Amino acid sequence: MANITTAPRGTQDIITTESYKWQFIEKMALENAALFGFKEMRTPTFEQMSLFKRSVGDDTDVVQKEMYEVRAEKGKDLYGLKPEGTAGIVRSVIQNNLLKGALPLKTCYVTSCFRHERPQAGRLREFHQFGVELFGPGSPSADVEVILVAKNLFDMLGLKNISLNINSIGCPECRKDYHAALKAYFEQYKDKLCPTCLERLDKNPMRILDCKSPVCSEIAKGAPVVTDYLCDECKEHFDGVKARLKALNISFEVNPKIVRGLDYYTKTVFEFISTDLGAQATVCGGGRYDGLVEQLGGDPTKALGFAVGLERLLLIMDAQGVTIPTPEVCDLYIASIGEDASIKACELTNMLRAEGFYIECDLMDRGVKAQMKYANKIGAKYSMVIGDSELESKKARLKDMTSGEEIEVALDESLTKKLYDITLSGQINKLTDEASADGLYELFAKGFNK
Repeated sequence: MANITTAPRGTQDIITTESYKWQFIEKMALENAALFGFKEMRTPTFEQMSLFKRSVGDDTDVVQKEMYEVRAEKGKDLYGLKPEGTAGIVRSVIQNNLLKGALPLKTCYVTSCFRHERPQAGRLREFHQFGVELFGPGSPSADVEVILVAKNLFDMLGLKNISLNINSIGCPECRKDYHAALKAYFEQYKDKLCPTCLERLDKNPMRILDCKSPVCSEIAKGAPVVTDYLCDECKEHFDGVKARLKALNISFEVNPKIVRGLDYYTKTVFEFISTDLGAQATVCGGGRYDGLVEQLGGDPTKALGFAVGLERLLLIMDAQGVTIPTPEVCDLYIASIGEDASIKACELTNMLRAEGFYIECDLMDRGVKAQMKYANKIGAKYSMVIGDSELESKKARLKDMTSGEEIEVALDESLTKKLYDITLSGQINKLTDEASADGLYELFAKGFNK
């Protein structure tokens, strides 16, 4: 029997000491996307299985081997936990008539995805992606715009050694000749191809180029190159992408082996690659999918996008020593002695929280010594002890937990906000018991208000 206190294989808990890293990356990703006009969308965790078969590809490893199926109780509907973010976004765009508005339509998302594959570093069975999807434009400028969103995010995060690889896999028309050439080439090695690639040989030989089998990968090295089979329109489009990247001084390498793993891609495909995880790793992958909207029942619409794996991004940031800002610590811990003092501490705590500050008080009915130990453990900046004498005098001592400096402050309601001004100032040793309310407020107004 499975241990119910252990997370399922290939998943991980994001615990309290780690969640701030995720919040930081997601915030940076969404804010960066907003600079380019991309607005967030959220779609369901599961969709009709037929959506993924039509978009991702019925003969892909994702659909055939890696998807989690969910069948409704007592029902016949078959659903799939989403293995990637694009299909759900396209479905939502069609369903909600978003293409009837102003174009281009710029969307982005942060979502969980699910694939049943062998867990490894940066590749889990439940993983998280940030992505953007751009609907409407068919120009090379749009391709570069999407590439820039990803590059700008990596620059904002301070990542290094991230290289851009691009390719064009053409349109359905020019791919016919390329597929024929690939099939003829791989037919020579039928006795060496893995069983999966033997199936791909008739359905979609281009997918053999993406096989992870060492034998198939070695055979694929000698395969025809897709860029040699581009039609005039696709070649012109790819030349336009390269010209714009050069004009922006964005380094790139044309890698004819990039085909991406999903069937919906057309024309430009790209990857941002890092070598900081011990082996070449794709941090971000994307490209055009000009036929997908129509394929899923919408009006013919050009489209493109990318997705970034957040687990892999965090691993690279860690490998490169990129600093992530640590979360805020408790501004003030209010300790109390006795029931009346506890009530007062609760009152002050909630009054100060209403001003937007991080305040804590005792919830465990601990003694004052244990309360102060807790204040130290959580790294509180300041502390205050309230007992009978403090309630009677309506004053207490505010202590800087780092320097040990103390100052007496009033506990009456009119000075509650001023009390917190002192806790944020960082200059408690410069204040005196005679400091006036006006003086405290002036200090507060100079920049200590959150």
